[in-house]
Amino acid sequence: MAGVLVTRQFRPSTEAVLASLAVAACYYAVGRLGLLGRLVVEGVVVTPIWPPTGVAVAALLLLGVRVWPGIALGCFLVIASLTTPGLTTVVTVVSNTAAPLCAFLLLRRVGFRLDMARLRDGLCLVFLGGFGAMLISSTAGVGLHVATGSLERSEFWPVWLAWWAGDTMGVLLVAPLLLAFAGAIGRFRTRRWAEAVCLGVAVLVIVPSAVLSPMSLLFLVFPLLIWAALRFQLAGSVLCALFASVLTTFEATGGKGAFLHLSDVEIMVKLQAFNGSAALTALLLSSVITEQRATRRSVRRACEELAEVLEHLAAGEPSPAPPAAGRPPGSGGEPGGLARRAPGPVNRRP
Repeated sequence: MAGVLVTRQFRPSTEAVLASLAVAACYYAVGRLGLLGRLVVEGVVVTPIWPPTGVAVAALLLLGVRVWPGIALGCFLVIASLTTPGLTTVVTVVSNTAAPLCAFLLLRRVGFRLDMARLRDGLCLVFLGGFGAMLISSTAGVGLHVATGSLERSEFWPVWLAWWAGDTMGVLLVAPLLLAFAGAIGRFRTRRWAEAVCLGVAVLVIVPSAVLSPMSLLFLVFPLLIWAALRFQLAGSVLCALFASVLTTFEATGGKGAFLHLSDVEIMVKLQAFNGSAALTALLLSSVITEQRATRRSVRRACEELAEVLEHLAAGEPSPAPPAAGRPPGSGGEPGGLARRAPGPVNRRP
């Protein structure tokens, strides 16, 4: 019996360690990918999209607060791959771990749903998980540069804005995509493969043309985002927005296409305006569509149940009762999952 107790106590800790290591590996991998699209603003290297923040927030929402050591370890590994760790590394690791934790706690406080089937879920992710919580990492990171003298006080706000926008874009673009794929496996309808292929081809043709053109045709991306949100909800729209944002970021770092002949600050402002608009369009529109479809399904089910009740009343039969609590629909032996109620007076108890 003692051996069984030890095994049961050891298993949760082992699972937590393995989950944290997996989160650390993902954090490090996407961090290295995010550094490929870095920009220099006022002498400080920033990334227009910092995917690790999205990975961290999604990991906390899916796996729980127990994986926070994996976030800290992944952040440390990213910093160690760039420079020799020092005392300032501790501040950066703590702030980059505290920001996703704050986002997780705020979202849990307001009752955030992982399926993001309501508009309020999208708004909470934007304003609490993105705009609000990422103030921690950006303020601590840029403040650290000012405190150590590597950045002038007059340069604080441009760098802070770029840092904050990069962390926020990671939450708005990466976290919803991970949540969508984690909850939508096996739900894709086969009949929509043809439309999905058409959308994919359109994205692969129009997005590069809009980004690479020196005539600034980035607005052509938004009809594709609307199409993806209307037909494929969160997974399709966010995936399309992420592809467009990543491609636009790589073109912006090279000063090509729509970012030709612009200064570093102008490139950052234009890039973040596009990325933010694409992320908000994809996220909020897909949340609205998902919520409307869920409401329509609920109304349809209520109408079907009401029609069945009316049929029984018209035939002089007892009306069917709703399924009993705790019993899945369809277990009552009646069409539509409704159990037949026995005739007779109702026994009302106080």
